[in-house]
Amino acid sequence: MDDYRLIADRIAADITEGRLRPGDRLPPQRQFARQHAIAASTAARVYTELARRGLTVGEVGRGTFVRATPPLAPGTWLAEPADPTPGRIDLGMNRPGSSPEHAALLARGLSGLLRADVLTDALRQVGARGTPQARAAAATGLARAGWAPDPAHTLFTAGARQAIAAAISALVPPGERLGVERFTYPPAAGIAARLGVTLVPLDMDDDGVHPDALRATHRRTPLRALYLQPTLHNPLTLTMPPKRRTEIAATVRDLDLPVIEDAVFSFLREEVPPLAALAPERTVVVESLSKRISAGLTVGFAVTPPALTERVATAVRTGPFTAAPYALAAATRWLTDGTAAEIAAAKRAEAAARQRIARERLAGFTVRADERSDHLWWELPTPWRADTFLAAAARRGIALAPAAAFTTNPAHAPHAVRIALATPPHDALAAALTTLAELARTRPEEARELE
Repeated sequence: MDDYRLIADRIAADITEGRLRPGDRLPPQRQFARQHAIAASTAARVYTELARRGLTVGEVGRGTFVRATPPLAPGTWLAEPADPTPGRIDLGMNRPGSSPEHAALLARGLSGLLRADVLTDALRQVGARGTPQARAAAATGLARAGWAPDPAHTLFTAGARQAIAAAISALVPPGERLGVERFTYPPAAGIAARLGVTLVPLDMDDDGVHPDALRATHRRTPLRALYLQPTLHNPLTLTMPPKRRTEIAATVRDLDLPVIEDAVFSFLREEVPPLAALAPERTVVVESLSKRISAGLTVGFAVTPPALTERVATAVRTGPFTAAPYALAAATRWLTDGTAAEIAAAKRAEAAARQRIARERLAGFTVRADERSDHLWWELPTPWRADTFLAAAARRGIALAPAAAFTTNPAHAPHAVRIALATPPHDALAAALTTLAELARTRPEEARELE
């Protein structure tokens, strides 16, 4: 038996025999490795094994806790996170699920790829500009509210994150500043850090980034570009209204700033045109099919102004961030034959159903949500703090995302959490939200006594 399993057995015995209680936090993996005189990689395997057995639940940046609830039955999730923990209700990862009906639709669309000659073409390497068929499919499949991608300036990547990375790399040199909303998408922040780009948070109100805040920040120390989520913002769910979009478009034009517009949730509000419709000469629209069709479909898009196309294309090629040819060929067929549109419509209806569950179970609390969104923002009641609430939820087998994960300065994050609604089945979602509501109605010390 491997050493890591022997160590995991000892920890499991401590849990079974009560030496480690439900809710107890295990030490960080490096500290655990020192305590047991093992390699850090072995400690990581121990923690993975404990999670696999359903004995612990972990949260990135928060720690690993002894579980307080038994594992759920297999097959609970419609869609699993990248590293699923048995028994955990994952309301932290925003990964919209797929139904068996969706799989049947996708399979139907792939039938044409089984011909040898078509498959041969689909396996040939493609560049940042994809194929003529892919560009035409994107122009129709991603169009909304009177706006459509220009096929001549549509680039393809291996996902939204790769498109974001290419856009930041092309527009913001290392050491320069990128303006972002006060709350922003964590992977985008991580990408900027790896590229040596400094993030500058911009003040927001209920309509999004305020133009005056943008002007004042740029006057103090110039920005090189902006990264914004104007439609169904993650995590706040807000959608920038037309008046604010017009004001932001005028402001970036006056300041001569390019904009990276993250539109991955735009398919849930297809009646809203992108910011690019108002400032097309300076806006790079980043899109993806992972939310629209399936989390496993790694195809992204960067729709660029003519003046920026070659710069972004070069960043895609040298990243390297290009799309896999077979995935692009499949996506082209699904965008062309209506499969993508049909699945997107079903996901809009599903998001509305899940929001109805959330409104019922979290009634009376301070919640920001859009009925078409896959997530919501919950400002926790006093005296709960985000860290203690996350820990208490984790002890009940529920994973959440804290406000601190979405800020450039976690120390000043509000006591709030983002709840992703799309992953568990309806009954599991309702049960988890009921548990969280009951938890929020107690005081932290009372919640621990009730465990």
